[in-house]
Amino acid sequence: MRHALREARTAFENGEIPVGAVVLDESGDVLGTGHNDRERSADPTGHAEIVAMRAAAASLGTWRLSGCTLVVTLEPCTMCAGASVQARLARVVYGAVDPKAGAVGSLWDVVRDRRLNHRPEVVAGVMADECGALLTEFFARRRVG
Repeated sequence: MRHALREARTAFENGEIPVGAVVLDESGDVLGTGHNDRERSADPTGHAEIVAMRAAAASLGTWRLSGCTLVVTLEPCTMCAGASVQARLARVVYGAVDPKAGAVGSLWDVVRDRRLNHRPEVVAGVMADECGALLTEFFARRRVG
């Protein structure tokens, strides 16, 4: 999660919502990293998770991220939760809960829907306070500025 937080801080410094993600292989080695870059890239899919999964897939040479773990500072939205299922990730680990758009247990639970053919393991709340504090600081500064 510390690596994902570094990515989130990079997003913060770039004026993006501070969400960071990493994809790890089965031995814990980093395959891909990402942070939000929707503003810079003008890409609505520029979420940290998507960026990290794309990098991991490129690193492996396949879209199947079987056995891999996505670590992200904020609970994934429906798009990112769906991409996690489609990528066949083994697990999704996240920090802060997103009660407004979370799709891994909060508002929806896309990744554990029994109707889907793949359901990653979920580990929630890892370093949640630190992950949430960065988001709170970002939005507080936006309101002031």
